[in-house]
Amino acid sequence: MKQNFIFLLVSILVISCKRDKIPIKSQSLLQDKADTYIVVLGVAQDGGFPHINNVKEFEAVKEGKARKELVTSLGVIDKKNNKKFIFEATPDMPEQLAILESNHLKNTNIIDGVFLTHAHIGHYTGLMHFGREAMGAKNIPVYAMPKMQSFLENNGPWSQLVSLQNITIHSIKADTLLQITDVIQVTPFLVPHRDEYSETVGYTIIGSNKKVLFIPDINKWSFWKKDIVHEVKKVDYAFIDATFFKNGEIPRPMAEVPHPFIEETIELFKNESKEVKSKIIFIHFNHSNPALLKEYTERTDLEKQGYRFANTGDVFLL
Repeated sequence: MKQNFIFLLVSILVISCKRDKIPIKSQSLLQDKADTYIVVLGVAQDGGFPHINNVKEFEAVKEGKARKELVTSLGVIDKKNNKKFIFEATPDMPEQLAILESNHLKNTNIIDGVFLTHAHIGHYTGLMHFGREAMGAKNIPVYAMPKMQSFLENNGPWSQLVSLQNITIHSIKADTLLQITDVIQVTPFLVPHRDEYSETVGYTIIGSNKKVLFIPDINKWSFWKKDIVHEVKKVDYAFIDATFFKNGEIPRPMAEVPHPFIEETIELFKNESKEVKSKIIFIHFNHSNPALLKEYTERTDLEKQGYRFANTGDVFLL
């Protein structure tokens, strides 16, 4: 009986490791051997979960009925070159940087680069922790588009981070490839969004074996000059905006915060193969999105079709 159990366990691990996305129990074993990979550091929309003005959510987390979710962020690890990067400077960044150091890569730098997508609160305000009131960091590399850079340099308190050299801004340009290590390349690309203070970009992240799309925030897919179905087919993983599951999810006009509903996205991919659907990893869930719950029936139904949902701690080979 014991030998049969061991054989079954080994078989499960072998089958699991053939997948690009590794189950949680075997992720630590895999990342120890992998030179480059992506780790999910948060999956929630800018306000996180539990969310302000939702006492019941805080109570549910306290009582163990729900799990706290950090704001959407990806970590990129290159062990061969001893480098680690973070995409998005969220309000939860101190915890996310601690996760990178404790569980993934500890080197002489707290982080080797921060890539920003735009100037909404869940995507850049974590930079405040590098300031004199907290870490008092020195020359943390921050990669930003032109309008994003201007916003940081000309508006307090962010301008103080620049003047005190807590951060050093590295200018990036849309559709221009950036080699960040010997084996990892990054290319920003513009996407339509509510650009009150800066432009908005997504990123293509290219490792030695895999190619990744990261679009945490975008307006409706129809507003984008590119075809999302075509773009997903060109990569191995596509982390895409899943802020809302469907219309009517929040008690305010949803046109004020336009995002592609999950229902709209799956409609675009309904005729695609399971292989294509499995490239999609939904991320950036609003606290109202029922897909935050792993047991949500419509989520499990979509998973059977091949779609995936990001979970904090998930590791993807790069």
